[in-house]
Amino acid sequence: MTDLELQALRREKWRLNGSPVRTLDEARGFIESVGFSLMYPLRSPLLLPTFIGAWAGSEDHLPTWQHAFADPRAQDATELMVRLLRDRSAYEANLFEESFLVAGSIFPYFYALVGERNPKQPPKPGPRSEYSQLACDAFSAIQRGGGAVSKQKLLEIVGKGVSAAALDKSLAELWSKLRITRVDYKSGEGAFWDVLYRWAPGAVREGIELSVAQALSALLSKYLDCMIAADQQELDSFFGKFVSRSRVKEAVNTLLAARELEFVKVGNRSLIKLTEM
Repeated sequence: MTDLELQALRREKWRLNGSPVRTLDEARGFIESVGFSLMYPLRSPLLLPTFIGAWAGSEDHLPTWQHAFADPRAQDATELMVRLLRDRSAYEANLFEESFLVAGSIFPYFYALVGERNPKQPPKPGPRSEYSQLACDAFSAIQRGGGAVSKQKLLEIVGKGVSAAALDKSLAELWSKLRITRVDYKSGEGAFWDVLYRWAPGAVREGIELSVAQALSALLSKYLDCMIAADQQELDSFFGKFVSRSRVKEAVNTLLAARELEFVKVGNRSLIKLTEM
C-alpha cells in the first residue's frame, strides 16, 4: 500500500470524497462506521475524522470550534449532531477540550476506561478531590432534576453570583469523567445536561462490567478500522489521552500475538492494521 492509497481509503471512510452526510440515517451510518469523531478539527492535528468534514463532504477550509460561529456549515452540522445525541446513536465526551463523539455501539467500552465505577455516588469536594464545590453542587442539581436540565436553569439553581464561565468549568470537570453528558441543545436555552447513568443506564451498566483490558482491545480494533492503518505513535497520541501509554503498547502486543492485528508496509513506514480474515 502506498501513502496515497492509504489517504484515499481514509477520505472515503471519513466521507471527505464529495459524499456528504446530510440525513440522520447517514449520520448514524457515519458514526457507526468510524466509531470516533471530533466535531471540528483541532489546531494541533490529531488522527481522527471530523463530523463537520463528513457533513461538508470535504476537508477544505474546515473551521475549528473557535471559528465555527462564523461558518454557516457549523450550525447545520451541529443540529444533525444533536439529533444523534437525542436518540443515543452517539455520545459526546470532553476528551480533547473539544466535542468528541463516540458511537453508541462502542460507548460502553469507552465508559469502561474513562467513567466512574460507582456513578450514582455523588462527587465530594476536598483538597484531594478532582471536583470543585461548584462541580459537586452542579452534579446534585442535575441528579435531583429527574431529567435533562438546561445550563440556564442550572445557573438559577446553584445560586446567584455564579458566572456562566465558572459553571462551564465545573460542568467540564464532571463531563471529563462521564459523570454527566450533554444530551440536547436549544437556541435561547443552551445545552441540556443529564447524569449519564440515568440517560444511558444500559451502556453505563455494561461499561462497569467490562475490564480495562477488554475495553482497550475493543477500542484499539475499532480505531484501527477507522484509520485503516496507524503506527504506534499515532495509537499512543490518541489512547494516551485516557489510559497510560504502557497499557496501550501491552494491548497492541497482545493483539499482535493473537494475530488479530498485523503489520503492513505503507511507503517507508511499518504500520499496524486489523488482520484480514
